[in-house]
Amino acid sequence: MIGYLRGNIINIDKDSVIVDVNNVGYQVITPLPYDYHLNQEVIFYIYTHVKEDQLLLFGFNDLEKKQLFLKLISVNGVGPKTAITILSSIDIDVLIQAIELEQVNTLKKIPGIGPKAAAQIILDLKGKFDLNNIKINNDLNDALEALKALGYKDSEVKKIEKELCKEELNTEQYIKKGLKLLLK
Repeated sequence: MIGYLRGNIINIDKDSVIVDVNNVGYQVITPLPYDYHLNQEVIFYIYTHVKEDQLLLFGFNDLEKKQLFLKLISVNGVGPKTAITILSSIDIDVLIQAIELEQVNTLKKIPGIGPKAAAQIILDLKGKFDLNNIKINNDLNDALEALKALGYKDSEVKKIEKELCKEELNTEQYIKKGLKLLLK
């Protein structure tokens, strides 16, 4: 089994990257592959998924994401590709908060996750996380919901969420900054 790969990114696709490790290219499926750059040196912690007709490598830039991925694929009905979609669609702290606080509506916003899958994720994973280790930013959450209430699409708000997460502001300041980013 491959524990990790260290190498340079030589190609980026919509759901994967190719990592050159000593002149061997490994295709690694990873959340948010466009966050990486060509020729960037990376370390991916690998989960190897073997099926009858394929061998897939799933890679994560830190062990916390890999552990969360492993928990997600332990849920009945959630496979590796769905788990990658989840990790690509929602901030880890928001995901853990949604699971621990049974926020089904937050999970249903993830592509491919309906009410049954959201309920199953909560049922299987609730209580397996320490809320003290995550930072719940209620001001940011309130601001994002306010932007959606103003008529911005989920996809538009999601694009600016990462930028807004970099700062600690109050709800009003997050809304103002979010509006500036959305209007660019």
